[in-house]
Amino acid sequence: MTERTAPDRPSLTDRRRAATQLEIAVAAAEFFAERGAEATTAEEIARAAGVALRTFYRYFRTKEEAVAPLLAAGGRRWVALIADSPADLPVPEVLARAAVRALTPADARAVEELRWTRALLTDPALRTVWRGVHQDSEEELVPVLAARCGAGADPLEVRLAAAAATAAIRVALESWATGEGERTGGGDGPGAAADPGALAGRCVLELTAGLRLWRDPGGPGLPTGTSGTRAADD
Repeated sequence: MTERTAPDRPSLTDRRRAATQLEIAVAAAEFFAERGAEATTAEEIARAAGVALRTFYRYFRTKEEAVAPLLAAGGRRWVALIADSPADLPVPEVLARAAVRALTPADARAVEELRWTRALLTDPALRTVWRGVHQDSEEELVPVLAARCGAGADPLEVRLAAAAATAAIRVALESWATGEGERTGGGDGPGAAADPGALAGRCVLELTAGLRLWRDPGGPGLPTGTSGTRAADD
């Protein structure tokens, strides 16, 4: 198993920039969730966030892109949880457990962010931003997954695993946002899929279950006799 090193702490300038971007993202999300992106102007978002319009456009090219930091927050939590998971856990279990935890709100602010996210994912004007966020998440997952799998892992198989796991998260959240997950029911029975964390855990396990990376006897696959379902159940 390759030893992971802690990333460098962002500079004060970078932290301030990220904080400003998130303030703008929250302001945009509130407007978009209430009346949609089409009916909202960049001027309104900038005013609500307490920044000048020129500052807004220094951070974002379009008003739609303003919600990207908020939409990306869950993905970053997921990747960070994967990186910090115990080294002795099977990777499929790590992916699913991290998905459950990343999408289970820990406080009132997180509950509100999920409410905004559900509205944003059903707005056609934000589809391109949403897909871009997940492309970035996939790219961020690749080196983390490669580190967990070790130096002997096939880079192509690692990329396929990252793509499958990220796609599973995207499908889970889109199904949750539209209510499709609630209609089809979760792995634990009707209504279980109404919880985005549980639905994400289920989708990750199902979409990554047959990957060659896990079946490689020398790789970090599931232990003999393990179905992997407990990761989403816990």
